[in-house]
Amino acid sequence: MSVAAVTTLLLTGIVTAVRLQPLFTLPDALKTVYPLVAAVLLVLGAIWLCYHYLADQRIGYALREQDISLKRGLFFRKIVCQPILRVQHVQLKRGPLERMAGLATLQVFSAGGAMHTFEVPGLVLERAEQVRQFILDHKDLSAR
Repeated sequence: MSVAAVTTLLLTGIVTAVRLQPLFTLPDALKTVYPLVAAVLLVLGAIWLCYHYLADQRIGYALREQDISLKRGLFFRKIVCQPILRVQHVQLKRGPLERMAGLATLQVFSAGGAMHTFEVPGLVLERAEQVRQFILDHKDLSAR
């Protein structure tokens, strides 16, 4: 969600800096278009921010004895189910903002796949570690 806000502010700042810079003069046509461009950037950024605010609330996961499922999407719903038996490894990913907030993203990698099958974002660090350990502990048990 913060990526949308930062990107919008950055693009609006760049457009404003170009408009107000003293090094060269802009054509009058560009000067008159500036308010429209800035307004469009801010409106698109607000829509992007609202979409992610609503979509992030719809992310859910279910951890069961035999599998782990992830449900996400606002307009187009997607459900991914990964049998624990086919889990290659599980990884916790924490960027700088996630570390500051005490959160983590749990990535589940499938056997035979180069990329992660899915990731569960925004978990509290302790819960992410518990889920990771549960998957690792049940990986061998589900084969029985």
